[in-house]
Amino acid sequence: MAPAPQWFTRRRRPATARSVLAGEAAAEAARKSSQEAPEPEQIPEEPEFPVPGDDTAAAFFDLDNTVMQGAALFHFGRGLYKRHFFHKRDLARFAWQQIYFRLAGSENPEHMADVRNSALSIVQGHRVAELMSIGEEIYDEYMAERVWPGTRALAQAHLDAGQKVWLVTAAPVETATIIARRLGLTGALGTVAESVGGVYTGKLVGEPLHGPAKAEAVRALAAAEGLDLSHCAAYSDSSNDIPMLSLVGHPYAINPDSRLRKHAKEQGWRLRDYRTGRKAVKIGIPAAAGVGALAGGAAAAVALQRRRR
Repeated sequence: MAPAPQWFTRRRRPATARSVLAGEAAAEAARKSSQEAPEPEQIPEEPEFPVPGDDTAAAFFDLDNTVMQGAALFHFGRGLYKRHFFHKRDLARFAWQQIYFRLAGSENPEHMADVRNSALSIVQGHRVAELMSIGEEIYDEYMAERVWPGTRALAQAHLDAGQKVWLVTAAPVETATIIARRLGLTGALGTVAESVGGVYTGKLVGEPLHGPAKAEAVRALAAAEGLDLSHCAAYSDSSNDIPMLSLVGHPYAINPDSRLRKHAKEQGWRLRDYRTGRKAVKIGIPAAAGVGALAGGAAAAVALQRRRR
């Protein structure tokens, strides 16, 4: 083969030299980068919480749709109807009051008082000890299997850290106390129905433990227990409990309604959702109904009974 023309050789050599230089530089850079590879980016973990040994901390859990699927008062109403605590003639009044509440979409003070009085009339004249005993049976029949395992685990984490755990609910304090005891929790804050000589009078002490009243109860208990609210946690599904959640340093939105979910995201609160497809379990009563929810639960209980016949 004839040698390449001299002009071709002169032009090819500089190009080859540049290619060689580029290749050698790339290889050297690759070798160095493999030897000096940075550590993989670490995703920051949530700090350990709850903090073991912090005796100034406690946890406060809403009950309905936070700890338990549905409303405790609904389940309690089913149990009372089954035991003939009220009659079908009462249900028309209870059902109308519940329907009015749903259609109105607001808590009219006079209407809420009527609902509350109707619900209280169910237990008026009965002994507290009797309702407590029945409540134990109702828990086994309707409530035990409806506790959210995820929320139960959160409560247990606080207990394992040596902290007290309280339920905070508009349900009667007797019902809430039974549930707290069955779950191994410290105790419960709930709506207090007046009793004299161990017999219900049909009146409340104050008002249902709902909304701002929950926050006041938590504040009072924290003061009595020597707690630092900035170290405490609160858990709820409802925007009605924003006052309580806002009190503590560690608020959690559990199975949140749409308004609470939005607020929690805006505030950077932690969210947990244990519902399938993020759909709440609805049992036919609004959380805001407070003590009056018992009436709605009773009406729904009759419907369930009829379906099963």
